[in-house]
Amino acid sequence: MTAERLLILGGTSEAAELARAAAARFGNALEVTTSLAGRTERPRPLAGHVRIGGFGGPAGLAAYLTKYGIGRVIDATHPFATVISAAAHQACEQVNVPRLILRRPPWRRHPLDRWIEIDSVPSAAAIVDRVGRRAWLTVGASEIAAFRAATAVHFLVRLVDPPRYPLPLRSSEVIVGRGPFSVAEERSHIERHAIDVLVCKASGGEATEAKIIAARERGLPVIMARRPPPEPGEGVDTVEEALDWLAGSYRVPEARGLS
Repeated sequence: MTAERLLILGGTSEAAELARAAAARFGNALEVTTSLAGRTERPRPLAGHVRIGGFGGPAGLAAYLTKYGIGRVIDATHPFATVISAAAHQACEQVNVPRLILRRPPWRRHPLDRWIEIDSVPSAAAIVDRVGRRAWLTVGASEIAAFRAATAVHFLVRLVDPPRYPLPLRSSEVIVGRGPFSVAEERSHIERHAIDVLVCKASGGEATEAKIIAARERGLPVIMARRPPPEPGEGVDTVEEALDWLAGSYRVPEARGLS
């Protein structure tokens, strides 16, 4: 029997978990490929095949789906990865490939949270110096330049990879790490660096929620960029639901049922 082919648009912990779980549940009946943007130097190990790099927009992705006989696409990208999600929506419609969105659950606001919710990272940069003087910045390497004009603020910047070039900030230091993080770790960063404001995106999920909890414990304000609107389409909230979607739409036999 020819294996069905699944493309996971990944780069997140949820995508990695989905690839592992799909391989375990469906075995050789499902060929899994996870696509990474290539923004990190040391991607986490992934089950199945891995593809790194862009597709060249919706047309390029549509061509890839056709060339490699992809039968299903699951968009498990970061909630702020709007470009690839839009490309997936258009490409899958163009070549009639079913697409599922694996949504990352948002963080739930606690009564003690001091969130300042704004529409974008540049909007966060515009107000950070009115909120604090020692900011913990966890918005991703591509967004750091937005804070260039905040010269009165010292930034603690967390990145997945060490920066190749000096950051475009007047005063900063870098810590390198990849989640999941513990509350104790995040509390330690806040205390050691005398942080008085956290700046982040409303990414959601468990892997980085500890910083939100640590900020809450310390009574710190959190400047948080809201999520952009998701692309339209069928979506689920858990890996198990995504596996059930695959089982129902593919009719892929369970691995234990294979000879």
